[in-house]
Amino acid sequence: MSRKELTSLLSHYETSHTSEVHYAPRFVSLLQNFPGCFRRDLVSGHITGSAWVVSSALDQVVLLHHKKLNRWLQPGGHADGEEDVLKVAAKELEEETGLSAYKWITKDVFDIDIHLIPERGNEPAHFHYDIRFIAMAEVSAPLVVSNESRDVRWVPLSAVTEEAGFEESILRMVKKTLKLKASLT
Repeated sequence: MSRKELTSLLSHYETSHTSEVHYAPRFVSLLQNFPGCFRRDLVSGHITGSAWVVSSALDQVVLLHHKKLNRWLQPGGHADGEEDVLKVAAKELEEETGLSAYKWITKDVFDIDIHLIPERGNEPAHFHYDIRFIAMAEVSAPLVVSNESRDVRWVPLSAVTEEAGFEESILRMVKKTLKLKASLT
C-alpha cells in the first residue's frame, strides 16, 4: 500500500465513531504535508501500524502488556520509514506475538487512532497516528512474549475492559468486532 493509496483510503474513510471522523482529516494532512511522517524522528507525530487479531469465532482478541507504556494494547509499532502500513502491521504482529499463521480479514483500514505517547528519557511526548488492520488467527496458535512486552494472550471480548480498562480506541475496536460478528450471523 503506497502513501497515495493510504491517503485515498483515509480521505474516504467512513465510520460511525465520532473520534475517528475527526481523526481522518488529521491523518490526510500529515500524509500530504510531512514527507517524513513514516519515521519516528518526526517528533510532532508519526504513522504507526497495528493489528487487531481476533479468533475465528470473533469472540477473543490478542492483547499484549506493553512494558514501556504499562498498558494492554493490540500488537503494533513504528513504521521506521516503511510506507506500506499493512506490511508494518504484519511485521509488528509477528514480532510481538510470535503468530505467523493468520490472515487479514480485509486489507482495508479497520480503525484509526491518534494518541499521545508520554515523554520518556530523551524522547519528547509525541503523537502516534495509528492505522489498524484486522486479522484472524486460531486461538490454538502459540503466542510468544517479545522483549517489548510483559505478557501476551487471548482475551475474551467480554473481558477486554478488565484487561485494558476503558481505553476508548480499544473499546471502539471491540464494538466493531461485535458488529462484524453480528453481520455474519
